[in-house]
Amino acid sequence: MDNSIYTKEYKNLTEKIRQARIDSKLDQIEVAKRLKRTQSYVSKMESGQIRIDIIQLKQLAKIYKKSLDFFVK
Repeated sequence: MDNSIYTKEYKNLTEKIRQARIDSKLDQIEVAKRLKRTQSYVSKMESGQIRIDIIQLKQLAKIYKKSLDFFVK
């Protein structure tokens, strides 16, 4: 298994995260406030520049009102 964050599977995850934000009608600034992070951090998560851990994914699922299954299936 490739441990790179640039795998097809990881790209799919970041695309789902971005789409969930758009579907929730939130901008990156609002998500950043809720995560207590910067807007650039959210941008880097969505573009795959940083690795997202399960705790962050759970926070995003809560913000976007999605199940974890939405992101990992």
